Amino acid sequence: MAAEEKTKTPKPKPEGAGQKKGGGRRQIAAATSDKGPEKGVEPRLRLRYRNEAVPKLMEQFKFKNPMQVPRVTKIVINMGLGRHSEAGTNLKVIENAVNELMAITGQRPVVTRSKKAIANFKLRAGVPVGVFVTLRAANMWEFLDRLITFALPRVRDFKGVPAKSFDGRGGYTLGVREHIIFPEIDFDNTDKVKGMNISIQTSAATDEEARALLAALGFPFRT
Repeated sequence: MAAEEKTKTPKPKPEGAGQKKGGGRRQIAAATSDKGPEKGVEPRLRLRYRNEAVPKLMEQFKFKNPMQVPRVTKIVINMGLGRHSEAGTNLKVIENAVNELMAITGQRPVVTRSKKAIANFKLRAGVPVGVFVTLRAANMWEFLDRLITFALPRVRDFKGVPAKSFDGRGGYTLGVREHIIFPEIDFDNTDKVKGMNISIQTSAATDEEARALLAALGFPFRT
């Protein structure tokens, strides 16, 4: 007698089965795409980089591949809190600095504290001495766009930014004396005018490439 044929019940396909190969990679690319705060909106300055700066720099430096073109990788903004003793005893000073830098950058900053005591400066260990924030991707492009378009033109007697503040490793640091140049800050509601350092890090190999990159993005260097 012939053996009875066994019938197999088809197993249910796992969720996502039947999708084309590479679908996962596309999803990862979509999730990590450099979009702006609004869904599906790419930062305006990043579009300028891709459409204008990249072709210009490829021609200027004879790059053969767009991946060789330097790009902005991150921006670090550091705001001082003035007198250390005041920041250490008045929590309002720290709170205001955090809120103002968050309004400027759209990202919550980190409070920095002194690592050791210095008697000559009446500085104790662990006292807040500043706040800083590191921007990448969309937040970085949005901040840089606002800095160039709105904030720097509001500096009194503005004649451009220094063209020699490069570190030889693709970095550029700009000092801002008054944080009230940013439209997000209401002068009437700020406790005191604060300064800040803005460090722009690029993938450029030389100062010349870094300067050309920032100039192509609209950075107003002094002539």
